[in-house]
Amino acid sequence: MRIGLLTEGGYPYVSGDARLWCDRLVRGLGQHEFDIYALSRSERQEDEGWIQLPPQVSRVRTAPLWMAEDDGAVYGRRARRRFAEAYGELAAALCEGSEAAAVGTATSGSARAADGSGNAGAAEADRFGSALYELAELARDEGGLIGALRSEGAVRALECACRAPGALRAARAARVPDLLTVAAHVERALRPLSLDWYEGDGLDSVDLCHATAGGTAALPGLLARHFSGVPLLVTEYGVQLRAHYLESAAVGDVPAVRALLAAFHGRLTSEVYRAAAVITPGNTHARRWQERCGADRAKLRTVYPGMEASRFAEVGESPETAGYADPETLVWVGRIEPAKDLISLLHSFAEIRKDEPKTRLRIVGAPADGPEGATYLAHCKALAAQLFPDEATGVHAVGDNPVSFEEIGGPEVPSLPEAYASGAVIVLSSVVEGFPISLVEAMFCGRATVSTDVGAVVEVIGGTGLVVPPRNPRALAEACVALLRDPERRGRLGAAARARALELFTVEQNITAFHGIYLDIVSHSPLRRVVVDAAGEPLPFGVPAEAHVPGRWAEARLMPTGRPRWAAGAPVRATVPVPAGEGA
Repeated sequence: MRIGLLTEGGYPYVSGDARLWCDRLVRGLGQHEFDIYALSRSERQEDEGWIQLPPQVSRVRTAPLWMAEDDGAVYGRRARRRFAEAYGELAAALCEGSEAAAVGTATSGSARAADGSGNAGAAEADRFGSALYELAELARDEGGLIGALRSEGAVRALECACRAPGALRAARAARVPDLLTVAAHVERALRPLSLDWYEGDGLDSVDLCHATAGGTAALPGLLARHFSGVPLLVTEYGVQLRAHYLESAAVGDVPAVRALLAAFHGRLTSEVYRAAAVITPGNTHARRWQERCGADRAKLRTVYPGMEASRFAEVGESPETAGYADPETLVWVGRIEPAKDLISLLHSFAEIRKDEPKTRLRIVGAPADGPEGATYLAHCKALAAQLFPDEATGVHAVGDNPVSFEEIGGPEVPSLPEAYASGAVIVLSSVVEGFPISLVEAMFCGRATVSTDVGAVVEVIGGTGLVVPPRNPRALAEACVALLRDPERRGRLGAAARARALELFTVEQNITAFHGIYLDIVSHSPLRRVVVDAAGEPLPFGVPAEAHVPGRWAEARLMPTGRPRWAAGAPVRATVPVPAGEGA
């Protein structure tokens, strides 16, 4: 099977999102062939290069999202008219509808039907999708769309939509600087429409497109489905629409910009969910977000992220690890940033010290990238120094602070497993969390945990650890003290946690799940094409056997005439594999 893996800001680059699980997935499915289509986010990311790719990756094609030169496409009168109509429809779809839909509180299909807003929401989604595909066809016909999206005509079309009767109240208040901001953001998000990935042995020749995120990352998959009927699989371990809402609120955009961009990302997400054959959230927390944003429940299949358990085996399986851990030490592991709420953890530790004066807290991690992370770390260190003045056993002894800040690779914590092994209880104090990776690592190590009830924490823990409300230092302190005083309970919880992690969160279960989903999608959405070798001869078994299995796919892919697409005289495409060493 030939898979088109679509990424944004991650694999195959050395840094970025979803890099590890994509690499594990590709390496674990050696029986399939992968074409990587990657959108980069920064020049720095491109300069860092790629990771070592396995042999099943036949090609890599990349395109920058952080910059785009004018494609040089010169539009004639007819093309300009087509663009004005399509972009005007797109802008109108963003400006029309309820205020709730614009700020990202769109409900599922059943809820919309219940409150009578289903028809309006469906009409807006259809309008957005039709305009999006018309722009894609225009880009294909004219050789690009970058210049048109940056033109004055695009801003005028957006302004007309905002001033039209029935437009959103926030949109009507948009000023020219606001419209320029929105137009620039839309142009950046729609850059994949101008790529040459969709024809000539590109995405049109793969059996399946697998988008590793929603939003812009899935756009090439949308177009491959539109132009060539290639089925689309969308995986979201962090819901892109949710991330946009959080980022928009943090940046503090003016209401008009925030409403229009929320509407754009909401409509794009709805179209991606509508077009996808299967959507795989990484946990129930992400699944609820997807349903809230309009995903069909019948398409959703939860697939937990796969993590490497072997690196923690020595700590998790060795009976000596219980003795190696300091029974009076709490350990926090993660990236130091405001969302982790180390301030509450330090105040909680002050309460713990009142009941257990010998307890120590080890904070292991590096600050998040950028000045915010370094500033937050400095603030946490200052608070720790204020709450816990250096203690000394006597007048001639050197004082020692019970809170330490360390990084992996230092003399005290040479490796990540040793960081978890050094503590009796692992603590997670976050106020915002998606899938808690550090929590799963602690479970692999057989450690008892105390966590805040955010994101997918409860789903991951499943009764093998203690969970308290976020931003509640007293509750966090009481839970930690309870485990510090009961070593037998710690041992039982740690053993149960390790067993649960080995059952649900390993690389093997993740690869097995995606392998089954790949076969299921292809069996219901086969592409009729002849695969040939380098000499032009038909390649035996070039088409997966599942493509020949009869099923409901024939009913789903009927043309208006009632005949299957492949029986209507559609041209048969030939795919010639790219020799090793060649690619983008």
